[in-house]
Amino acid sequence: MFFSFDGIDGCGKSTQMELFIAWLRHSGRRVTTCRDPGSTELGEKLREILLHKSETLIGRRAEMLLYMASRAQLVEQVIRPALDAGDIVVSDRYLLANVVYQGHAGGLRVEDLWGVGQVAVDGLQPDRILLLDMDVTAAVRRMNREPDRMESQGLDYMQAVRQGFLAEAARRPEIVVVDAARHIDVIQADIRRAAEEVLS
Repeated sequence: MFFSFDGIDGCGKSTQMELFIAWLRHSGRRVTTCRDPGSTELGEKLREILLHKSETLIGRRAEMLLYMASRAQLVEQVIRPALDAGDIVVSDRYLLANVVYQGHAGGLRVEDLWGVGQVAVDGLQPDRILLLDMDVTAAVRRMNREPDRMESQGLDYMQAVRQGFLAEAARRPEIVVVDAARHIDVIQADIRRAAEEVLS
């Protein structure tokens, strides 16, 4: 079983993912966790390039392909072996993020991103994508750190990211939208209910 978490930066994704993983492990399930980009030697090097501010110019198409390369390695080295071993995999972001950040918000053709993505992940998609949604301005207020390279592109860009997530959720049944503007425990309860639908 394969779950991914996604949403705009500041939505509480990391907190909810940690609670979800603890719940799965407490129920006796073996869990492999990962982050996209990252979780492999190649992925971590590409993450540094993609998310840390620098003078290096990265065009949208190159940006998209760097994310795809990291994800291809992640699937081959971490996700598929874990699934084959019977583990539940929980990923912090996955292909949907690429489609939204570089497609809906970044101007690349969404269909092209899904197509390239299918090749990069060799067809492997999450059974459930848990999309945490909330107002962009409220999410930005929650962040208590310096924004990374992607987060530094302004409120209009982040609004487009949020709308892109919601547009994909409207047409893809594996995406479950969870209202992230509520109490932590209420959000987590909804996430567990959505997960149990496929775990059972």
